[in-house]
Amino acid sequence: MFDFVMSEGQRRLQEEVRDLVSWVPRQLILDMDAMIAPFPRFFLEEAGRRNLLGLRFPEEYGGRGLKWEDEIIAISEMSLVGVPLTCLYSLVSIVGECIVQFGSEDQKRRFLVPTIKGEKVCAEALTEPRGGSDFFGATCTARREGDHYVLHGQKRFIVGAEGADYFMVYARTDPDAPPRDGLSCFLVERDESVEVKTVYGLMGARGSGTGRVLFRDTRVPAENLVGEENGASHIFYRMMVPERMTSAAGCVGAAREAIELAARYTTRRKAFGTAIKNFQAVSFMIAESLVKLDAMASLIWMTARAIDSGVPHGRMRRMVSEAKKFATEAVWEICYNAMQAMGGIAYTNVYPIERMLRDSRLLSIWTGTNQVMNLIIQHEFYKELEQQVKGRRDVELDAPEAFNEDEKIYE
Repeated sequence: MFDFVMSEGQRRLQEEVRDLVSWVPRQLILDMDAMIAPFPRFFLEEAGRRNLLGLRFPEEYGGRGLKWEDEIIAISEMSLVGVPLTCLYSLVSIVGECIVQFGSEDQKRRFLVPTIKGEKVCAEALTEPRGGSDFFGATCTARREGDHYVLHGQKRFIVGAEGADYFMVYARTDPDAPPRDGLSCFLVERDESVEVKTVYGLMGARGSGTGRVLFRDTRVPAENLVGEENGASHIFYRMMVPERMTSAAGCVGAAREAIELAARYTTRRKAFGTAIKNFQAVSFMIAESLVKLDAMASLIWMTARAIDSGVPHGRMRRMVSEAKKFATEAVWEICYNAMQAMGGIAYTNVYPIERMLRDSRLLSIWTGTNQVMNLIIQHEFYKELEQQVKGRRDVELDAPEAFNEDEKIYE
């Protein structure tokens, strides 16, 4: 993020996160990518000990009561240690949003407080084997039996599943209702009826404990229902904000590092008697990447300010989707450019560019593919277009034949 727009408090927060990032052992990052590291619970415990989890949440629950403007700074810095750890860090923001906005006081005390302290690990169980984008087609079920719900079904691609103490789960509670009116949200504590399987390898973003979660008639206390029964659609729409904002913010630091790695290399690497940065074919890729980096940081910053200022929901949905789409595509292109500028050595594991490229590929797929982002962006824009804006000049009339209605044929 841009230093010149930060307050003193935000600069101090940035330094705190940088200190945590520097603390992360190099070997952990290597072992996570090799998928030989145990679930890194100690990372979350350390972040919690430093009071760097759940920054936006009220102080009475252990947060700092900050805004999105602040959290995107923290997540941007966190992304220097790679996508997997940034994901685990961001899950507290995502699941915590659900509990803060829709949970009961009891749920905030039992789940949110220990999560912010780093004492409990959370995961969001949304995607099912039958699909991710078709959220309202979920088939995981929960039926009420006395003072419990009985949860049955499975979820997959669940980041943090391996180490999670509890899951935020969407399940169908009314099979006869229209799809979006029959889902409920639960906080499900892990017990012997909850099985986590690692059933696949990953191209990138490895080591965050991603797995399939099977609920086999799991008994969930009724007090763990979040919000109203069959009211999960309201929660789902709200959760799109933290899911996509954390995804977008997590691109900034990584993109900056990829550019700097490539710039340093091309400054030292020589060919034809000169540093290869002196060839425009190389340096122009750095320039193109810098434009993308600053554009993504600007869009994310303005989106954070828009959320903090309480813009209408439709505008917020559009801006959050734009930020997620633009940032996740830009970081992929920036890592690609870095590899292209550095040449064959960047394809090896001598430099981390190859890992960063693999990691970044995930970002335009998860939390809604970027094609889904396009769907939301155009949908919300067309709705905005229908609203009359008083005092705005009608540019359509600034044409010589503007009033020639016979030529304005629409059907």
